[in-house]
Amino acid sequence: MTLSLCIAQLNPVVGDIRGNLAKAIEAAHTAHAQGHQLLVFSELFLCGYAAEDLFYRPLFLEDCAAALQELVEASCAWPQLQILMGHPERVDASVHWSRDSDYVPPAWNAVSLIGNGRLQASYRKQALPNYGVFDEKRYFASSTAMAADQTADGAADVAQIIEVGGMRLGLLICEDAWVAQPALQAKAAGAQALVVVNASPFVLGKPQQRAQVLAARAQETGLPIVYAHMVGGQDELVFDGHSMAVQATGELVALAPGFESLLWPVQLQAVAGTDALQWQCQVPAPDWTAPEHQAWPQIWRALVLATRDYVQKNGFKHVLLGLSGGLDSALVLAIAVDALGADKVRAVMMPSPYTASISLDDSREMVRRLGVQYDEISIREAFETFKNSLSTQFDGRAEDTTEENLQARIRGVMLMALSNKFGGLLLTTGNKSEVAMGYSTLYGDMCGGFGPLKDVFKSDAFELAHWRNAQDSSWGVVNPIPLRIITRPPSAELREDQTDQDSLPPYEMLDAILRLRMELNQSAAQIVDAGFPADRVDQVVRLLRINEYKRRQAAPGPKITARVFGKDWRYPITNGYRG
Repeated sequence: MTLSLCIAQLNPVVGDIRGNLAKAIEAAHTAHAQGHQLLVFSELFLCGYAAEDLFYRPLFLEDCAAALQELVEASCAWPQLQILMGHPERVDASVHWSRDSDYVPPAWNAVSLIGNGRLQASYRKQALPNYGVFDEKRYFASSTAMAADQTADGAADVAQIIEVGGMRLGLLICEDAWVAQPALQAKAAGAQALVVVNASPFVLGKPQQRAQVLAARAQETGLPIVYAHMVGGQDELVFDGHSMAVQATGELVALAPGFESLLWPVQLQAVAGTDALQWQCQVPAPDWTAPEHQAWPQIWRALVLATRDYVQKNGFKHVLLGLSGGLDSALVLAIAVDALGADKVRAVMMPSPYTASISLDDSREMVRRLGVQYDEISIREAFETFKNSLSTQFDGRAEDTTEENLQARIRGVMLMALSNKFGGLLLTTGNKSEVAMGYSTLYGDMCGGFGPLKDVFKSDAFELAHWRNAQDSSWGVVNPIPLRIITRPPSAELREDQTDQDSLPPYEMLDAILRLRMELNQSAAQIVDAGFPADRVDQVVRLLRINEYKRRQAAPGPKITARVFGKDWRYPITNGYRG
């Protein structure tokens, strides 16, 4: 006995219910034509993940329900195919909740089995993540809490078993697989295999971590698992795909490509002479040490996908950015070209009195290699005009960072003017180290709608640039970044002979301190005990604290590390704590 499954590893758009339904119908036509028996979509595919406060709008939930019903009716066209669809389901606000509070979340996070014109079964998520970037208890009711409220002893068994092709499958939704109980409940209810539908944001190393978690669930239950994941960028989050199949032994037997939309077939087969099931896959087991699973290609693919989806899903046709001759703007330019193509990218160089000739030379060489539209607009005259206009007010005061910031703000005004006039999205070029330290100008180089490097430390940016230059033509333009851009000392070029290290610790030290502070929440004393100079630690901790007001006004950018500024960094601006 064999069950043919097809995983719809696709890229939904949050709130585009009609568009997501159309993708689902197209995928069902294809899966049916290929003879599959079960088509599995990702968590909340119908509305996109994460729809956030859209869940509070009753009409939004009604529209999702209507689209689900359309899919049910359309399923009559695929008589041999059943569909597992992730969707929100409106909670009846009259339900009494006795366990935690009187708050009634607006929706269930559900997955439903559809086939032959009927909604055959539904499962509601039990484990609701409420940490990091997740706020699921804000939006969703837990089926465990609800079921327990309706029983006399407060215990609940909410397992859902479906039968497809003569095989009994237990359903789980994302976080349900990260804790033991839901999978064990499905086993106790008679499941022969587990199907997990997911929307799990990418961070570096997450695919390997998922495989470890699923291996643990498989070994605890003795059941094989298929994990269906989504792909795509959504504001600050990136979803990487990497759907997978795991045997009952915990062995990872197949891994779908990462950062790609596709229909991925796997087969679940009965083991002769037993009740056991195992996966039959054409894809070999992944080698986590292989180049495609190493850090830099995963990071690059995540940044490219996030940039492409942010631009296209928000209706922009092209992008522009300020090119400085430095590493960060060069990296953003290369990412933009890989994401959108050279014909949709415009680079603008805006030299000031302090711009080095090699910065101009290197910028011209890079745009020549990439073939993008390129303009040079001097800010010298505008800079002098601003200084003359302010000369009476500034009389008797030496030039300082005020004049440096004026140059950045003139550039920001010009870039925003080009964005307004021609309709392109302005990309910001700041990296995570600079964002952390406030080493950027509010309403200057912080102007823009999306920051591809927002979660990339400067020390990693150097490595990422070297890696991209080493790739062959299958990745795009070969050797896009002139070597001197990578190797010369970084400088904002806002005064004579300026370098970043005039103001900041060496980037290797800075980034190491930031990782300990941001990801491990270590105190200044603990970081000093780890071997870092006390004066540098105090400087970094102070700058990180006092620049929160800037970060609140910064453009969004893709999360690739354990903690990104934005969704999972939530510090008060007004903050008297010094620990």
